[in-house]
Amino acid sequence: MSDLTTLRQSYLDRIAGAADGDSLEQVRLGALGKKGEISGMMKELGRMTPEERQTRGADLNRLKDEIDAALRARKQGLEDAALDARLKEEWLDVTLPGRPRPQGTIHPVSQVTEEVTAIFADMGFRVAEGPQIESDWFNFDALNIPPEHPARQEHDTFFMARAEGDARPPHVLRTHTSPVQIRAMQETGAPIRVIAPGRVYRMDMDQTHAPMFHQVEGLALGRDISMANLKWTLEEFCRAFFELDEVELRFRASHFPFTEPSAEVDIRCSWEGGKLTLGQGNSWMEILGSGMVHPKVLAAAGVDPEQWQGFAFGMGIDRIAMLKYGIPDLRAFFESDLRWLRHYGFAAGDMPTVSGGLSR
Repeated sequence: MSDLTTLRQSYLDRIAGAADGDSLEQVRLGALGKKGEISGMMKELGRMTPEERQTRGADLNRLKDEIDAALRARKQGLEDAALDARLKEEWLDVTLPGRPRPQGTIHPVSQVTEEVTAIFADMGFRVAEGPQIESDWFNFDALNIPPEHPARQEHDTFFMARAEGDARPPHVLRTHTSPVQIRAMQETGAPIRVIAPGRVYRMDMDQTHAPMFHQVEGLALGRDISMANLKWTLEEFCRAFFELDEVELRFRASHFPFTEPSAEVDIRCSWEGGKLTLGQGNSWMEILGSGMVHPKVLAAAGVDPEQWQGFAFGMGIDRIAMLKYGIPDLRAFFESDLRWLRHYGFAAGDMPTVSGGLSR
């Protein structure tokens, strides 16, 4: 026992005198490591008699547990002392405000889409959706677009490749959301009031055009719907969207294969000092196309043109976003510049409502 008592006291003194973690680790290895002194004593138990092993083994186990407990306690004490010293040197003023975290913003296209949806929902229009890869029939034929129309040429439309030997007309990346109107009419028939927002694709790229952009088209069918209903709907939309007390629209005769009669719609504006102001002035700016749905389009969608009639319109979401929020270049919408997004983006809580206000 005397040798173990002396050994115990020796290691306890060395543990207590360890000044840092490295010194303490050296003491542990010297006592309990694979080649440690106490570990070596444990290996000698196999050469003892059962009686000696029973007594000596119990003493060695108690010594081992005591040394191990002392090592753990000293290690915790050293860590606590190091933390106390660090806290004294590195203090934190808890009264300071927290560091702000950068927050993402809602893209103007997404925000304007919600604004448009809110306005037309207030007028009784629901949102309809359809695929972005469309068949030739839905994108062109059902909309009374003839084979010789420029939109059906490769310089204007993205055509999908067909397997060799497949003679079917190729699918296309939809050039407008008008196919969604056909699908909606086929699904529910008339009467109907829908808007169809979504991505569309055309081969064009400059300051005001992009090969991928966003459109919203509207359709309303009923027994007695006329151009007067179309005019009122678009005036109310422009008044609400651009947040103007008064708005004046001009309908110019035009031609679209899917409407008859057709009209381009201009809004009164001014360009004083290089600044665009909507709702006043002596100038006009085109903002959308519209007209009464062509009877052939109704028939293609399974609606009897002798019983139903209605209007349709379409506008670029990116374009009206540029007009409302003063964005000069369409290409910036798709460049993912975080500086641009922080400037023109919207907070997540800026949900547009007609009663509560559409914009910030």
